[in-house]
Parts: sequence; C-alpha cells; structure tokens
Amino acid sequence: MKEILKKLRKYEIRVRKAINSQMQGDFHSIFKGSGLEFDDVRAYQYGDDVRTIDWNVTAKGHGTFVKTFIEEKEQTVLFILDVSASQQIGKNGRQKIDLGKEVTALLSMAAVKESSQVGLLCYSDQREKYIKPGKGMKHSYEILSSIFKLNPSSKKTNLDKAIRYSLGLLKRRAVIFFISDFIDEGYLHSLKGMGRKHDLVVVQLFDKREANMPNLGIIPLLEKESGKTLWVNTSSGGFRNVLDKTYKNNTQQLQDFCRRNDVNYLSIETEEDYVPKLVKLFRHRNKRNAQRAR
Repeated sequence: MKEILKKLRKYEIRVRKAINSQMQGDFHSIFKGSGLEFDDVRAYQYGDDVRTIDWNVTAKGHGTFVKTFIEEKEQTVLFILDVSASQQIGKNGRQKIDLGKEVTALLSMAAVKESSQVGLLCYSDQREKYIKPGKGMKHSYEILSSIFKLNPSSKKTNLDKAIRYSLGLLKRRAVIFFISDFIDEGYLHSLKGMGRKHDLVVVQLFDKREANMPNLGIIPLLEKESGKTLWVNTSSGGFRNVLDKTYKNNTQQLQDFCRRNDVNYLSIETEEDYVPKLVKLFRHRNKRNAQRAR
C-alpha cells in the first residue's frame, strides 16, 4: 500500500505542476461542474442569455422565462469504476483494471484535497463496493484501500445497471467520472440520462491487443467473463477484420455519443503515460466552465 501511495503522489505532483505551468486558474476548478445549481425561474429581461431560457415553462404561454442559478458551495464527485473481468486484459501490472484503479485513486486524492465530497462505486453486473461521498484525507485513504483490496464477486458486466444504480444514489448534480472499457451493449440511453443530470466524464480504457491481435496462428483464448476457452485462428484475415471492426465501431459509437451529448471523453491505452491526457482534459474542462460562467 505504501508503494501505491508513493506512486500516486508522484503522479499527483506531475499533474499539478503541468496544470500550473500550462493553464491559468486554480486546480480546484478541475472538479467543478458548471459551478451553479438551479434555483428558480423569472421573467426574461433584455440582455439575458437565451441559453438560460426555460422552454418548458415558456411553452405554457405566460411569457418567456429564464432559469436562475445559485453558486454551488460544495461539489460532489463520484467515481464509477468497472471491475468486471473484461478489465483484466494487458500485461501484468498494466492491465485495464490496474490503470482504472490508478486513475481513480489519483483523481479521488486530488478531489479530496480540494475539499470536494468524494464517493466511489465499483460495479460489475452488481454492486461490488460503494463508499458514500465524504471529505478529508481519512476518507481518501478508505477509498484507496477499498480500490486496491477489492476482489469482485462477479466477472460479468452490466453498465446499464451500474448507471441506473448510481443515479439512484445522487440527489444533487455531481461530477461523475465513469471509468471502464465500455465493452457492453444497451447502456447508452441510461448514459444519456446521466449526462443530462450530471457533469459526466467518460474515461475509456483499452489495450492495443484488443484492436491489433498479433498473428500467432491457432491459439486458445480465455473469455474472462464466461470462463470459456475458445480456439481461434489469429492468422485468419476474416477474424482479424471482425475484431478490428468491432473494436473501432464500439469506440466510435461512444465518441460520437459523447460529442452529441456534451460529455467529456478520454481514452487511455494500458501502456501509455496518461498524465498528459489528463492535463489536456482538465484544460478543456476549465475552458468550457469559464465560457459557461460568462
């Protein structure tokens, strides 16, 4: 555990230094959503931003109304970590699940230090671990300990159930980091609802062998979630094309969804240095939030 904490602190220092040297503004704004919470509606006045018009109220025919907001004094940050067996792909110590745990632990530590309420939900096709949002370094260590000690009881994936479960936990708008390989179906409708209600950040994890299977001839492959062994011909052009097409279609579908629904998207490969990508994501979020605050 000490080695893990030492490694995470090193990454945290790198992230903070990069942000301070490359961006204007405070580090705490990374974990802020719009910084505003809906309060009420009032009649439209000349000069009001048309983007704040409440069309549902306006449609009732009693005039044009805009939404009013109050500044959020405290931000809730929830990390949803996919711990299903499909995450166990990659080299020893650099599997998708290892990367997901690192990113979750690093960002949760940083969020706690910025006085955010931080929570954790580990999910497979069922709840594996839930830690209610809280503050303080003791709470941070509880999250870290839970992440690295967790042994999931199920190998399967159900992202739709994870989304719907987390929506039932949160009563107020929050920043949600959803960390998974997103190898599943039928979850985009629920994810759209989450993106509308909360400030959503999608972090997709992948291993290069999922898209570029090496030519090894006929080999056995273990299907992690079912536990079945399948024999496949990796030298077959048809097999390689199907594998490549399936991966690209899945990734492209998720990217397009995030773009259409104003959801932050970040992809991380198991063997790459993810700190520069995090910095780029934070830069984008700070710029977007500054524009919304105008």
